[in-house]
Amino acid sequence: MIFKSKGGDAVKKLLITGFEPFGGEKLNPSWEAVRMLPETIGDFALTKLQVPVVFGLAGERVLSAAGTLDPDVILCIGQAGGRGAVTPERIAINCRSASIPDNAGFMPVEEPVVKGGPDGLFATVPVEAMAAAIRKLGLPAAVSNTAGTYVCNDLMYTLLHHYRETKTRVGFLHVPYLPEQGKPSMELMEIQKALAAAVSALAFEFLGNTY
Repeated sequence: MIFKSKGGDAVKKLLITGFEPFGGEKLNPSWEAVRMLPETIGDFALTKLQVPVVFGLAGERVLSAAGTLDPDVILCIGQAGGRGAVTPERIAINCRSASIPDNAGFMPVEEPVVKGGPDGLFATVPVEAMAAAIRKLGLPAAVSNTAGTYVCNDLMYTLLHHYRETKTRVGFLHVPYLPEQGKPSMELMEIQKALAAAVSALAFEFLGNTY
């Protein structure tokens, strides 16, 4: 499912993604918050994409959309049950290892995301500045040094590997459960505000704009 921005006066293109529900959940806060974002934030025109919780396929869907859009930045959002803060991810590792099957029933154990790829790849967005911008709103945020080994990490690594030494920047943020899913949690509107702040900080720190 894709929602495209009208663009307006925005001069930069941001592809922002959220995941479908998985693991028996009826919703996924990553997509619920992404689809609530405005069509533009600062100089960014947003294109919103829902992606499947399936190893490999998630990356294929994002790369397909990005091939058409040619975005300046790709920012992916995922759910992290057990975390009480919004957490920009610093690094993705070249490993698929699942404790539960993905939505296609696949459950890899210690398989590479990309055969022969580097052990780890760092996000190419300003993770510390993004976390700080969220905290300025009075919302919990911290940089994370592990995106896990499930589909979130798989997607992040796939994109970072594909866009190495290119102009397209890639980042990933995890968000907590919604209150109806369990604790710790954040309200949906708080998650939406946190994501908007992260995008604004990205524009300010990386693209040299103001917010």
